[in-house]
Amino acid sequence: MTRHVTVRLSTGAIRGRRLDGHLSFRGIPYAAAPIGELRWRPPAPVTPWSEIRDAIVPGKPAPQSAQSFADVTSADEDCLTLDVTVPESPGTGRPVMVWLHGGGGTNGTATTYDARRLAATGDVVVVAANFRLGVLACFGHPGLAGGGTFGLQDQQAVLRWVRREIARFGGDPANVTLFGESYGALMVAGHLVSPASAGLFHRAILQSAFAVMGSTPAHTFIPGVPALPPRWIPASELDRFGAATALENGWVTPGSTPESALAQLRQVPVTELLQASAAFIRPAFSGPILPESPEKALPSGRFHRIPLMLGTTRDEARFFVGLFADLAGNPVTTESYPRLLAEAFGTAADKIAARYAPERFPTPSLAWAQLCTDRAWARPAWELGQTFAAHTDTWFYEFADRNAPQIVPLPGFPAGAQHSSELPYQFDLPGAPPLPAPQRALADQMNQYWTAFAANGDPACATLPAWPDVGSGHVQSLSPERIGGTDYVAEHCLDFWAHLP
Repeated sequence: MTRHVTVRLSTGAIRGRRLDGHLSFRGIPYAAAPIGELRWRPPAPVTPWSEIRDAIVPGKPAPQSAQSFADVTSADEDCLTLDVTVPESPGTGRPVMVWLHGGGGTNGTATTYDARRLAATGDVVVVAANFRLGVLACFGHPGLAGGGTFGLQDQQAVLRWVRREIARFGGDPANVTLFGESYGALMVAGHLVSPASAGLFHRAILQSAFAVMGSTPAHTFIPGVPALPPRWIPASELDRFGAATALENGWVTPGSTPESALAQLRQVPVTELLQASAAFIRPAFSGPILPESPEKALPSGRFHRIPLMLGTTRDEARFFVGLFADLAGNPVTTESYPRLLAEAFGTAADKIAARYAPERFPTPSLAWAQLCTDRAWARPAWELGQTFAAHTDTWFYEFADRNAPQIVPLPGFPAGAQHSSELPYQFDLPGAPPLPAPQRALADQMNQYWTAFAANGDPACATLPAWPDVGSGHVQSLSPERIGGTDYVAEHCLDFWAHLP
């Protein structure tokens, strides 16, 4: 028999469910639907309701097209909702953890991340939000105020909702941890720099953040993909690109004024806009939401000084090489390896080839994946950690379970501890296989570390191995076999990479 629980918000009462060990509230609107005239505008207030509103059905995902790594599709712009998971036992003043999902900036939904174990393990309140993605989040055009920042603004609206409402769920609005993985971690970096996010969160965790402070050589993100600039774009450049894209796709009439063009753009069916979504995933800077690129602000210490955690998985790039090269029928070969190196690194190619010789690995694809893990993931993460540690308390981890279950199956490819492989340890994901006992134990330990950090600004747990901060050079390796320090610099050849492109 379903047991319901009611919470009264400032906008009206909601009815959630009392489940095994936790309370679940889903699909709570935190802002008005950004449709029609509200498309590409800051999130607007929710219209209050008078009757009790059911909060038992997940909110609709932000508009997105299916990808090889995610089969979720949606064309409904009414997507600004969030889920709240609360331990079943009564309590007040609990730490709050606000989750920003990954998905490359074009995909993902809060519904995927069932936070019951995380909430119960650490006695925390977990909020997971949907926010605008792709072309609806990071589009820019002359005359469009706030272009390129609508996803960030949605997340700030979530944090303001938390400050206003979370005490009604037993959470402490003065103790909020913002955490995210992959693209979600990139957004966390944006909030660390954004003046509009100041005071809305008090700790932060960045899991597998990508290219926060620098560019990425060709082929080292995905074989065949050219060099990538930093993940932030000047607003003026975005405006020019958005205007050119709108004309090219016939979304606006040539010669239209900016005002007329925006009116036309707000009438374009979302399914047409989604065709260009992957081109609009870089948040824009030089406006009030993000005045400065985090690439410049973070090394200069211009960010919110709060306790920070960050880390990577041991084999990040195996996900991208396995999915987009081997499984796509275009594996890295002994013939293509030198060409990829030359195009990525120019005159340094021979030196890198000597360190990552294909014959030292089971396959050329695995050699390339190790190279990419070290250059495109471990090096930037380490540099980001050192940047943070120069200004605030910072802890660094490496998820190292090479037998982790695969969220996206890679048949025949040794996935190892690939990108996103830590997520089934933190959340219950739909379709994910159950964790065997040793991995379930690691999952509990990881959630204890994460929630201890949320509670105290330090992951230290009396019942778990010590975790010194990264200022001491320590990186905490997390695997079923062992939890403890690892030589991350040596493991990923970071001294070698320090003086290379």
